Amino acid sequence: MRSQIYRTASRTVKSLLSASRSSPLLCEGRTAAVATLTTFRGRIPTVTSFHERAQYKSSQSGWLSAALTLPAAAYMLHDQEAHAAELERTFIAIKPDGVQRGLISEIISRFERKGFKLVAIKLVVPSKDFAQRHYHDLKERPFFNGLCDFLSSGPVLAMVWEGEGVIKYGRKLIGATDPQKSEPGTIRGDLAVVVGRNIIHGSDGPETAKDEIALWFEPRELVSYTSNAEKWIYGAN
Repeated sequence: MRSQIYRTASRTVKSLLSASRSSPLLCEGRTAAVATLTTFRGRIPTVTSFHERAQYKSSQSGWLSAALTLPAAAYMLHDQEAHAAELERTFIAIKPDGVQRGLISEIISRFERKGFKLVAIKLVVPSKDFAQRHYHDLKERPFFNGLCDFLSSGPVLAMVWEGEGVIKYGRKLIGATDPQKSEPGTIRGDLAVVVGRNIIHGSDGPETAKDEIALWFEPRELVSYTSNAEKWIYGAN
């Protein structure tokens, strides 16, 4: 039912916008429709509020307001859900050294200030076996055993962050694996000194993020919600 409304809305709005190029009356309606959609971005308008927003001084154009009410609202809803589908999630973990040094709030604040949204978080002490599963792609490397010993040596703050481009930009926030090669302003560049104590881990790609989130979290632990700040982060003018 909803998809049918979306299709009807899309066709209605597109046809009206196209027709407005040759009709002064519809051009006026086009302006009002676009202004109304912009005004109500981020919430679903009621029939009454939408009608009030689209009132015209000329009684001849008043019919267009009512004609656009339901289709435009549905079209706007479709746009919102399409945008939500573009948001991605990444796995971020503050390692035992970051936790023990009291850097949790500092690291979280950097992701929050950027505009990313926290959708899962928990403090755990992973077992050696669990650490080996996490670093499975490095099992042939000579430092694999020491890496797993360290990850399982104390509390780890496991998190899932959501946002547009969060995987790639999350890595930029973190900085290079070697803190000595990390730029100032990055987490490792500002807060770490050596590779063996680089305080944080972040997924390096979409598939890795998917696997690591599934390893560290149950589906029920992931929270889907709309932040009040999103309209100020992603809103279109």
